[in-house]
Amino acid sequence: MNIKDKNIDELKDISKNLRNTILNTVSKNGGHLSSPIGAVDLIVGMHYVFDVKRDPFIFDVSHQAYAHKLLTDRADKFSTLRQFGGISGYTKPNESDYDYFVAGHSSTSISLAVGAAKAIKLKKEDRTPIAFIGDGSMSAGMVYEALNELGDKKYPVVIILNDNEMSISKPIGAISKYLSKKMAENSYQRFRKFTEKILEHFPESASYMARKMEDWLKLITPGMLFEELGIDYIGPIDGHNLEEIIETLKVAKEFKGPVIVHAQTLKGKGYAKAEGYYENWHGVGPFDLKSGEPLKKKSGKNATTLFSDALLELAKKYDNVVGVTAAMPSGTGLKKCMDKFPDRFWDVAIAEQHAVTSMAALAKEGFKPFVAIYSTFLQRAYDQVIHDCCLMALPVVFAIDRAGIVGEDGETHQGLFDISYLRTIPNMTLFAPRDEKSMKYAVWFAYKMQTPCAFRYPRGDFLDSSKFPSCEYELGKSQLLKEGKDILFIGYGNGVGRACETYEILDNSLDPAILDLVFAKPLDEEMLLKLSKEYKKWYIFSDSVKIGGIYTAILEFLNDKDIKDVELESFEYDDIFIEHGSIKEVEKSLGLLPEQLAQKIKIG
Repeated sequence: MNIKDKNIDELKDISKNLRNTILNTVSKNGGHLSSPIGAVDLIVGMHYVFDVKRDPFIFDVSHQAYAHKLLTDRADKFSTLRQFGGISGYTKPNESDYDYFVAGHSSTSISLAVGAAKAIKLKKEDRTPIAFIGDGSMSAGMVYEALNELGDKKYPVVIILNDNEMSISKPIGAISKYLSKKMAENSYQRFRKFTEKILEHFPESASYMARKMEDWLKLITPGMLFEELGIDYIGPIDGHNLEEIIETLKVAKEFKGPVIVHAQTLKGKGYAKAEGYYENWHGVGPFDLKSGEPLKKKSGKNATTLFSDALLELAKKYDNVVGVTAAMPSGTGLKKCMDKFPDRFWDVAIAEQHAVTSMAALAKEGFKPFVAIYSTFLQRAYDQVIHDCCLMALPVVFAIDRAGIVGEDGETHQGLFDISYLRTIPNMTLFAPRDEKSMKYAVWFAYKMQTPCAFRYPRGDFLDSSKFPSCEYELGKSQLLKEGKDILFIGYGNGVGRACETYEILDNSLDPAILDLVFAKPLDEEMLLKLSKEYKKWYIFSDSVKIGGIYTAILEFLNDKDIKDVELESFEYDDIFIEHGSIKEVEKSLGLLPEQLAQKIKIG
């Protein structure tokens, strides 16, 4: 949609219509809500002032970009948001040429903008990268690494800071707002650059006094940090006032250097029930627009709740139990412990690297840290896991939520790789619960470990393996759930439930033995050697990629033991990034539903 010929009243109507479209779609499909509707006015102003066909529009985190999708070429497809085969909830270049980069993880935009600015300079083109950053993304260290170089090299980059929680700094009274507004005006910026040239010819004492005066002005504005990094600062402005947004962005566009526009917005703007900082409105399932009530009530305890309850019970018993999460206190279930023990459990914002290393120090001091992070986000702290935890064999526990297919968030969030990237690290122990009782056993076993360990569990409920009772963990020991004939099902974590459900579908002609592997590292070699003599066809069930996963671990074992008469077949994920959609639809597309697996096993 071309909005450059619209007047202010028309732009306001467009913003209103965009909000309504987002609200109606998310209420039906689920998705991120409060952030994207709070960002609408800024995105309209961004599209009005800059050229989306030429300038890189870089969103961070890109769940804020729903309005951008509607303004480009996806209005007619927006009803398919986050649905299987539909458009993504994040920016995605192979979905649209107007999406510059994939951005499901946070705090990458300014680095991308710096890289784009370097390329533009080398190509001698007249384009301006715009980084739209907010929703907590400024809390990650990568942002400041990028700002550090940007302030030094002075590339022409416009950074729009969507401050929807007043997360940078609050304006100090009327004088700050007045000065900030004056800083946004062309006359002030021209005067400043003119003054800088004049000062070069002044005596040192006069130059010193003039610079001190400017420093004093900075101290009573929120932009001091950015100015000290060498980046011009404008703001704070009202991120819902289109006139002010457009006027300010036009000024920023003319800077021809790095500039940050600090806009204060309200999360959930336009939907009263979601306005303000309410974590439960950040990401939602389908809900009734009128009442705000979810359309589907949660039933039973999911894996995250089971972990949360078990950890709280452990923390009540042992004073040395501590924990950390990176901006996901509710999502990881750590909030219960934070509420009960605020001095022992922390949310460090979007800073996975810092979270892991800080817990390594606590482990060295005799505490027992639990690091609760989604599988996809633990990838961001891989060096810290190796260098700061495993190298010194410190007893840090990694509770890995959202392992396996997570559904509508898609490629950037699927928890596929944690087994593969952790299994290679010396001193690391890997295991996985499969049901409610084994989750408690996993948490308590982890407490006793004197070296680093990690256990994984799925988003939502465990698949049903309740027919076979769980028992307490013993290091490196698997659990044979049932004997059988000819074939063996090996399950790991939630894969045990998939194996059990597949077994229930098979007819009486096939009677597999079922093994809960429990430990991916170390393997129960004694049990596997025994089973290799009884069963010659093994099927692997695990919610992870095949490369480096359970299949690879078993294959390595068979090779090391020179066992050549056992045939392996893996039902893990192939070497691909997996699309978004409901978990069941995605698994069906991959041929991994129990009924599909049963058919494959029958055929051969």
